Amino acid sequence: MDQALQLLFTGIGIGSVYALVALGFVLIFRATNVVNFAQGEFSMVAAYLMVVFAVDLALPYWLSFLLALGGMAVLGAVFNLGVYYPLRHRTYLPVIIATIGASILMANGVLAIYGPAPQVLEGWFETPGIQLGPVYLDSQYLLIIAVTIALVFFNYWFFERTMIGKKLQATSQDKEMASLLGISVSTMIMITFIYSAVLGGLAGILVAPILFVSIQMGSTIALKAFAATIIGGFGDVTGAIIGGIALGIIETFGASYISVPYKDAFAFMVLILFLVFRPQGIFGERVAEKA
Repeated sequence: MDQALQLLFTGIGIGSVYALVALGFVLIFRATNVVNFAQGEFSMVAAYLMVVFAVDLALPYWLSFLLALGGMAVLGAVFNLGVYYPLRHRTYLPVIIATIGASILMANGVLAIYGPAPQVLEGWFETPGIQLGPVYLDSQYLLIIAVTIALVFFNYWFFERTMIGKKLQATSQDKEMASLLGISVSTMIMITFIYSAVLGGLAGILVAPILFVSIQMGSTIALKAFAATIIGGFGDVTGAIIGGIALGIIETFGASYISVPYKDAFAFMVLILFLVFRPQGIFGERVAEKA
């Protein structure tokens, strides 16, 4: 029982990272009807930005954090203008291919600068964690869970209680109608890309002290987050959060009780089961078309 509680805590922590990246997938998909396969690379680039600011330049950790998130906001804007905007009137396939190309470009760009050797990034807190009964609560996992909970409430407030949030929702539902109502669709899409890049970057910064900062970390996180969006129901914000946390728990328990080398396979086994028996996901709705 003690081990199960410890694994549950760890799984929720890892799953929260997947949930943040999955949320970025969902926001961009709802705004543009395109899957951004470079979402995971946002996490990787942000982690390396933290290495640049906090390790190479030895800046204070809080300042490095703000600069890294600022850099991700700029990257999100550049990504929108350079990748999505020129292809916005094309079908979804060229845009998806462009996001894959941008993902490869970012990964190889960082590889050319830092090389293949993983980098080490210290955590935010000096204390490693606290012991609560039989469960050891790692400080970095606590931070990840706390940030995820805070962002869930922030997203609800932002999208339901603010005018910009309502405009973003209107844009995601019907761009033409939103434009007729006087909403600047291009501005809303720009905000969505910036916000999604910051979310992905935040996930990368939070998980970097747990994992080594490496070129491969972005693609690994992105695959799990993409699976989480499908399991939760593609396009559903709540589904992205629950799907990500569920995958983290399944992966952690599978690695502990079944096999560590195959821990990455458990998430995709669950994904296959959902694709076979419930392709619309947990919160998705079955869509029927008439000819």
